Amino acid sequence: MQVYVRGSNEAVELYRRAFDASLVANYPNPDGTLCHAELDVHGQILAVSEADKNEVKAVTGNTMQFCLHFGEGKEDVIGKAFDALKDGAKIYQPPSPCPFSPLMAAFIDKFGVSWCIFV
Repeated sequence: MQVYVRGSNEAVELYRRAFDASLVANYPNPDGTLCHAELDVHGQILAVSEADKNEVKAVTGNTMQFCLHFGEGKEDVIGKAFDALKDGAKIYQPPSPCPFSPLMAAFIDKFGVSWCIFV
């Protein structure tokens, strides 16, 4: 998974805290933003880079969402991640049951990243 955001340093720290992730790679740009960073999120790598101010990385007409399935018994992971990421987010579903999971949350965080996290 790779995400390009404005405020990459802040995003990496927020995602690190939200998912109890470890920083496994960090390559800063000369201006202090991140050329490339990698977080280990429960065995999955989430790469974060600073969005180029002069280039649009989004593809119009497509919807991307990071879906992370943590598995039964990991309800605490969902709660912690949601609590960390909800500030400034557009919430589509707060942590609650859905047809395929006893606990799921869906939202777009303050960096514009769409998430679906569930057990």
